[in-house]
Amino acid sequence: MHNVSVQTPKSDEVILDALAHLNNGNINSVIAYFASEFHFRDYGLGLEFTGRERLAEFFRKIRELYPDSLVLTDHVFVSGNHVIAEWTLRATLTEPFYGGLTRNISVSVHGASIVRIYNGEITDWSDFYDGLTSRRAALAAHFEEWVEL
Repeated sequence: MHNVSVQTPKSDEVILDALAHLNNGNINSVIAYFASEFHFRDYGLGLEFTGRERLAEFFRKIRELYPDSLVLTDHVFVSGNHVIAEWTLRATLTEPFYGGLTRNISVSVHGASIVRIYNGEITDWSDFYDGLTSRRAALAAHFEEWVEL
């Protein structure tokens, strides 16, 4: 008999890799980190997802509406199978302005994600930030029929 050792990535590596893929627009790579059964909650927008297809659409819509958005990781804390990532969301929004003009607005929002990892897969992810400051109403409106909270 041979002993087979299976290496699972460290919890903080899973989160950092998932966020890097998200920043690069590699949605399928992000979704691959999620377990077959998971909960994703965005408390800033009041949304919850439990299916990979809907979560992938959510991430794709973020890239479509805010193509230059980045989540910059400030601090990562690990305790057992839980990870807390403090981050800063940065994006540029184009908004209507007086007389049919538009203006670009830079948005910077601080937030945190609390994530549970089991066997190297994400089973629970919750984002906390100020939804009004993030100016992502267009994103929330696209998914309002999916609100499950």
